[in-house]
Amino acid sequence: MSTPSARLPIIYVRGYAGGTSGIEKAVMDPFYGFNEGSTHIRIGRDDDPVFYQFESPLLRLHLDEGYHIFVEGGQAGYLETHDNIPPDSIWIHRFYDGSSGTWGAKPRQFDLEAAAADLLALIERLQERTGAPRVHLVAHSMGGLICRCLLQKTIPDQRPGRRAGDYVSKLFTYGTPHGGITFDVGFGVPEALRDAINVNGSDIFGPEHMYRYLTPTARLDPNGPPKGWRAVDLPDDDGTGSAEEAAGGFPLERVFCLVGTDPTDYDVAHGLSSATVGPRSDGLVQIENAQVTGAHQAFVHRSHSGRYGLVNSEEGYQNLRRFLFGDLRVRADLVGLDLPDDDPEVSWQAEVRLAVRGLPVTMHERLAPHWCPIQLPSRAPGGNGNGNGYGGSRAGTGVGVGVGAGANGDGNGDGSVRLATTFLSSSLPRPEETGPLRYALVLRVLSLHEHHGLFGFGDHLEQTADFADSLIVDVDTSGPHPAAWACWNSQITGAIKDLRPDGIPLPDDDPAADAWIGHIPVPATAAPILGQHAQVRLSVAPWN
Repeated sequence: MSTPSARLPIIYVRGYAGGTSGIEKAVMDPFYGFNEGSTHIRIGRDDDPVFYQFESPLLRLHLDEGYHIFVEGGQAGYLETHDNIPPDSIWIHRFYDGSSGTWGAKPRQFDLEAAAADLLALIERLQERTGAPRVHLVAHSMGGLICRCLLQKTIPDQRPGRRAGDYVSKLFTYGTPHGGITFDVGFGVPEALRDAINVNGSDIFGPEHMYRYLTPTARLDPNGPPKGWRAVDLPDDDGTGSAEEAAGGFPLERVFCLVGTDPTDYDVAHGLSSATVGPRSDGLVQIENAQVTGAHQAFVHRSHSGRYGLVNSEEGYQNLRRFLFGDLRVRADLVGLDLPDDDPEVSWQAEVRLAVRGLPVTMHERLAPHWCPIQLPSRAPGGNGNGNGYGGSRAGTGVGVGVGAGANGDGNGDGSVRLATTFLSSSLPRPEETGPLRYALVLRVLSLHEHHGLFGFGDHLEQTADFADSLIVDVDTSGPHPAAWACWNSQITGAIKDLRPDGIPLPDDDPAADAWIGHIPVPATAAPILGQHAQVRLSVAPWN
């Protein structure tokens, strides 16, 4: 039913290096950090450290997907002297090289817009030499802002009449500060000082500068960002309008943001960064700033960089691999929600984990101890901050704390709540070669009692959910259309590994849609909490 994703060149764009010493260190690495692996992973609710060897995304893409690495003295020289280069190849955007004095020339000051222009030149050279129609962009931290400058400003300014989608197929970002870098301390003073003093060009993470490099020149307001402008918003180019109308936009369906939720292990400046940015972060980028509104996302308990970093993680790689090369997109939403409203001082949160069979890590997890549970919407307007924003765990407890509407909410505008989206590949190994693809969605629902800003613990049971179950989903792609089976773990007799889908698959509730859509009622034990008509809506769609 699905076709393999095209093998396109991958360009990696690294993050911010800081001042001169950081730049000199960055340029010494032939792959700008994309070749770094790790030996640490944290597991369980207690975050115990365990040895786990991850080879690096560069090596794994070479081993798993057969991607080529062409250097032979330098990428630029290789591209100049070789024709008919295979498109399944990995390239590094070495934008810091010109800012280094290592090779004798006078270093030039780093400029983000110049880096985006150089990225466009690299893409066009790859299109010419490989014959590929587009490239995939993979970026860490500030590298994602260079990519967004390319999509939203450089292409409209330098290639009028062309769409960003004419050059880029997909954009995957690790811990990119799409909404800038903000702090939990100082009431905005540290941000103002950073943007005014601009040490090492750090004002690129402030709203004024972000507005300038994320807006086409023809649309720039000389007075600065207009009211309501947000850096996290990327105009969605759905392909229906003209190229001029789409200028500054890109299909949100082709963007994936990996969000880190582990600030503790980010030890830059001896932990000062994570202390000032706050617990709802990866140590440098706050959770609500690490994603583009409306884009695909996954939350993983990793820090911005270091031994527990995002780029050098199995979780990051598995999300990257399936987003780039998978052939199915699966999504789960909670619909028909009808939470109890008899006590206005009680709010509700959900924790979710998504696991794919055969992988040693979870693909996505939003937990209260990681300060990122899903805030379930109350029916009454206002309420206790339990909108669709982000929450967190109160220090020393597993109790989540609502923080109101965030920059990127979990609501879908139709009353449903987004739980998870992931990508699957029918070509990857599985226990039975012709068997279904299997994934599990772990769902926990917790209540929180708050009175005048104080939490009530009279009925509280630490680390105990009001509802907890796992939805086991099997997807069969052997026919012309997908077929799916789903069952709650509480209804399974015996071990999950022994479960075999049989009987009639779930019906497609919307045969006219491009995706298969099915609904699974929540267990009867959850109905008094989530509502008598609460269901998990699953969708399975082709992806390439």
